[in-house]
Amino acid sequence: MASDPTSVAVSDDVQAVVKDKETTIVDSDVSRQGQEKVGIRAAADGASPTEEELHTLRRVPDKIPWNIYTIAFIELCERFSYYGTTAVFTNFIQQPRPEYSSTGASYDINNGQAGALGLGQRTAFSLTTFNSFWQYTMPLFGAWVADSFLGRYRTIGAALVIDILGHLILIVSALPPVIKNPNGSLAAFIIGIIFMGVGTGGFKPNVNPLIVEQLDLERMIVRTLPSGERVIVDPAATASRVYHYFYLFINIGALCGQLAMVYCEHYVGFWLSYSLPTILLCFCPLVLLWGRHRYKRVPPQGSVLGRSFKLFLLANKGRWSINPVKTYRQLHDGTFWENVKPSRFDAATRPKWMDFNDAWVDEVHRGFNACAVFLWYPLFWLCYNQINNNLISQAATMKVGGVPNDVLTNLNPFALIILIPLLDAVIYPALRKIRINPTPLKRIAVGYYVAAGAMIWACVIQYYIYQRSECGNYANGVMADGTERDCANADISMWAQTGSYVLIAFSEIMASITSLEYAHSKAPANMRSMVQSVALFMNAIASAIGFALVPLADDPLLVWNYATVAILAVIGGTMFWIQFRHLDKQEDELNMLPKGEVGDEVAKAKLAEDDKSEVRV
Repeated sequence: MASDPTSVAVSDDVQAVVKDKETTIVDSDVSRQGQEKVGIRAAADGASPTEEELHTLRRVPDKIPWNIYTIAFIELCERFSYYGTTAVFTNFIQQPRPEYSSTGASYDINNGQAGALGLGQRTAFSLTTFNSFWQYTMPLFGAWVADSFLGRYRTIGAALVIDILGHLILIVSALPPVIKNPNGSLAAFIIGIIFMGVGTGGFKPNVNPLIVEQLDLERMIVRTLPSGERVIVDPAATASRVYHYFYLFINIGALCGQLAMVYCEHYVGFWLSYSLPTILLCFCPLVLLWGRHRYKRVPPQGSVLGRSFKLFLLANKGRWSINPVKTYRQLHDGTFWENVKPSRFDAATRPKWMDFNDAWVDEVHRGFNACAVFLWYPLFWLCYNQINNNLISQAATMKVGGVPNDVLTNLNPFALIILIPLLDAVIYPALRKIRINPTPLKRIAVGYYVAAGAMIWACVIQYYIYQRSECGNYANGVMADGTERDCANADISMWAQTGSYVLIAFSEIMASITSLEYAHSKAPANMRSMVQSVALFMNAIASAIGFALVPLADDPLLVWNYATVAILAVIGGTMFWIQFRHLDKQEDELNMLPKGEVGDEVAKAKLAEDDKSEVRV
C-alpha cells in the first residue's frame, strides 16, 4: 500500500502499543485454540464470558468501594429523620391530647395514650396516605431536575436543605403553645409535610443511582479466584449486594428513629419526636460536602428525557388503528424500536433532535420495559402501606403490655436487619453454588405473594379482635350511631401482629430492594434518576388507590380492608409474571447492552473511531 503524505503520522510509541495489542490478541487466540482442541472454550481473565461460561460458571459480586458506605450513612440519617417523624404521625393526628398533658405525652403507657389533634382514624389514615402520596410523587420532579439541569449531587444537596426546613416546621406544629390550638397545629403540620415531600423528592431518586455509580465494573468479566476457581464477576450481582446493604442502612436508621421517637412521644411529647430526627438530618449536608471531590458524578445532559419521549412518539407513528387487534399486532411486531434507530434514517430525513446512536435506542427500549415492569407495583405497596396506619391502629385495640402501640412497626426494620445479611451471606451464595441465580423478576413475583400472606395474617387477627372485643365489630369505641364508648382492649397480645411485619419485611427484600436494582441496571446511564423516580411513583399511585379504600379503614369493615388488599396483591403478582416472564429470559442479554451515546458523546465517539482507523492504517 502506497504511503499517503496527507495521512496522520503514527509515532513509534503508538506503533509499539498497537504491536503489543496484536501480540496479546494472537497469544490469546493461540491459547483459546489450544483450549478448543480439548473441548473447552474459555475467556481470558478480565474478558467477557463466553456463552458457555454464562451457563456454567458461578457468579459473584465485585468488591464494594469504601466511599459507598458514606453515601449509605447519609441515607441512614435521612431515613432516621423520615421514619422517626412519620412513626408518630398516626397518634399525633388520631388520638386526642390527654387532659393533663401540654405536649401530647401520655407519661403512662399502660393507662394513657399519647395524642394531639384527636381527629380520628379515618382522618389519620387520609393524612398519612396523602403524605405517602406526596413523598412518592415529588421524586418525578427531583429526577427531572437532576437528569436535566443540576446533576444528582447538587440536587441531593438542595433537597436536604428543603427537607430540614420541613422538619423545623413540624417541630413548630408540636410545640406546647401551638398544640393547644388544633387548627393552627394541623396547618403547620400539613405545611411541614409538604416541604418534607419536596425534599424527599429531590433526595430519594438521586441517592439510589448515585451510590451504585461509585462501582467500577460495568460489564461481566471472568476472573480466577486464588483458589483456582474461575467465576463470573457480575455487575448485577454487585449492584444487588450494594442495594441490599444500602437497604440495611435504611432500616437501621428506620429502626433507631421509630423506636426512639415513639418513646419520646409517650414520655416527653411530640416536639421531641420531631426535634431529634431534625438534628440527625443536619449531618447529611456535612457528609455530602465532605464527599464533593470523592464521589463519581454523572453530569446532567439536558433534555435527555425529552428525546426519549420524542423517540417513543415517533415509534408509535402509524401503528394505531380503529381495529384494536391490528393496533396490538403493529405495536408488538418486533420493529417498534428497530425502525426508529438513527441508522435507519439518512441525513435528509433524520430529525434534528436525533443526536444519539443506535445503542442509546436499545437502552431507552430497556428503560421503557423497566418502567412497564413497575406498573403493577401499586398493588404491592397497598399491602406495605398498611403498616404505616391501619396496623398501628389495630395494635391500639389489643393488649399492649406496657409497650406503645406504634412500637411494633419496628419489627419490620428489625426483621430486615436480620434477613438481609442472612440472604446475602448464606442463602444467595448457596443458591449460586448450585448454579441457581434468582433473577430480579422472579424475586419480585415472590414479593407480591409474600405481601399477600402478610395481609391474610392481619385479616385473621382483625377477625379475632372483633370476636373478643366487648364492643364487637366496633373495637375502636365509636359505635354505629356515632356515640363513643370506652371499650377495653381485646384479650389478644399485640405481638400477635409479628407475622404480618416479618412477612412484609421479606416481601420488601424480594420486591422493593429488587426494584432499586432493576431500575438502575435497566435505565440509560443519563436517565437513571428518572427511572428510579418512576419506581418510587408507584407508591404514590398505591396511596391514591388507598384513598379509595378509606371507607374500609374503620370499624366494622377492617376485615374486608385487609382481605381486599391481599386479593389485589395476588392478582398483581400473577398478572406481573404472566406479562413479563419473557423479559426474565432476556436478563443477561439486557444487562450486557453496550452503552449508548447522546449529543456530544456521539461526536467524540466518531472522532475516536476515526483516530483508531488512522492508527490501523
